Amino acid sequence: MKLKTRGLSFNVMETGAGEPALLFLHYWGGSARTWNVVMSSLSADFRCIAYDQRGWGGSDAPLQGYSIRDLAVDTKEVLQALEIQRYVLVGHSMGGKVAQFLAALRPIGLEKLVLVAPATPTPQNIPEFARQAQLHAYDNRENALKALEFLTAQPQSNELREQIIADNLAAAPHAKLAWPTLSAYEDISAEVNNIAVPTLIVAGDQDRQDPVEQHKREVLSRIPGAKMQIIQDCGHLIPVDQPERLAEAIRNFVLNQDLRNCHK
Repeated sequence: MKLKTRGLSFNVMETGAGEPALLFLHYWGGSARTWNVVMSSLSADFRCIAYDQRGWGGSDAPLQGYSIRDLAVDTKEVLQALEIQRYVLVGHSMGGKVAQFLAALRPIGLEKLVLVAPATPTPQNIPEFARQAQLHAYDNRENALKALEFLTAQPQSNELREQIIADNLAAAPHAKLAWPTLSAYEDISAEVNNIAVPTLIVAGDQDRQDPVEQHKREVLSRIPGAKMQIIQDCGHLIPVDQPERLAEAIRNFVLNQDLRNCHK
């Protein structure tokens, strides 16, 4: 469905029922449908909502407004427009940085936070060759396929691979450039210490973009009381590589069930 707020139209997917609602924020390169399998697995227990962030998928693409703060305000407005009273934020990669910023504002109704292979709250620190590859990752199909190979640890079906590539290439040019030139280098590390809800960080054991040790050093250590769960045989695109295991981790965390392989 289409949802209008802040003068923009956002493409929203929704399934299931129950509280708290789960709101999913996709990675740089993805869309709401990145979460298809995860949402399907959780919809029997929760109201699951995902939307295309500005410039991605079927949402509007203004020429500006791609800072982490802007994206967080979008999320807050979507929540208000949908009249969601109790919710859990689930943010992946870029969406994880947005979720950290919003959670640090301590919004009313936020009960828990799940960060899936989250981008660091500190400025991105990668070598120049990696920065150049990131800048051009979604220029064309060949580059997008190389990026997908780097970000995953499991083979995809032809249908899923084509969905991912289509999402990569369909984004507005200014949305593609915003992350590797601006938002990835924003420093929100001072803010994340204000996060006051239970937080779970989910990491892939084979993540080459944001390795486990980086999550421990840059994210886990900065969020009071956060815990981390590592998913095996998994790269950076956890919702793609291991969606069922991710759904199980989210369900157990939200329902206060025992978490396996957790680190403090």
